[in-house]
Amino acid sequence: MRAAFSTPTLWIGCCGWPEGRNQYFQHFPAVELQTTFYQPPAVALAEKWRRDAPAEFAFTLKAWQLITHPPSSPTYRRLKEEIQPGKADQYGYFRPTEEVWAAWRTTSAVALVLRASAIVFQCPASFTPTEENKKNLTAFFQAIERGPWLAVWEPRGQWEPPEIRDLCRRLDLVHCVDPFSAEPLHGKAVYFRLHGRGAYRYRYTDPDLLQLRQICARHLAAGRAPIWVMFNNTFMREDALRFRDLMTAS
Repeated sequence: MRAAFSTPTLWIGCCGWPEGRNQYFQHFPAVELQTTFYQPPAVALAEKWRRDAPAEFAFTLKAWQLITHPPSSPTYRRLKEEIQPGKADQYGYFRPTEEVWAAWRTTSAVALVLRASAIVFQCPASFTPTEENKKNLTAFFQAIERGPWLAVWEPRGQWEPPEIRDLCRRLDLVHCVDPFSAEPLHGKAVYFRLHGRGAYRYRYTDPDLLQLRQICARHLAAGRAPIWVMFNNTFMREDALRFRDLMTAS
């Protein structure tokens, strides 16, 4: 029998599959796909994933790195596409290039067949708040066709809160944060990615999870829902299960 989950306003899961998919479906109501960031699956494979999942199961996914990251990023080592010589400056940073638009078409096609609830645009720390980057970010989100999913932005690096808040407000983006590091600055919904307190190998303590419950309760009381709590640390399966049980029991 599948585990009972908390209310539909709270979605708890992991960033990636920490166990076999069929087992995972028994334990969690949602997953954030990571393969879509490195190399998106074929649409036919994404369709199979959707068919195999319970009807009420929710997929979110990371946008393909060709949209957000330059080829100098070490994450490109897992890319199967070949970057043509002399075209490195056509990728990443939301640049207005055919390469970025093609990557978006691929990302959105996968999102559609998965009936994705959110697409996460995680940016590298090197994506700093220059005028060019802000211009490209703005033009990208003003140009793309919005699907039924949340557009979630996780900036990293030296972005000031007023800049983040203004861009998210103007572009209808949900500001993604680690709840132990920062406050989300915009969005009717809340999207948390928990990277471990100070290190990926961090194991969340019971007091940590109680604090996380209080954070979620505060946002729910303020009318911000749904809330996505996605664990992205070494012990994500165990920590997400413990948090799920804490929320189910409360």
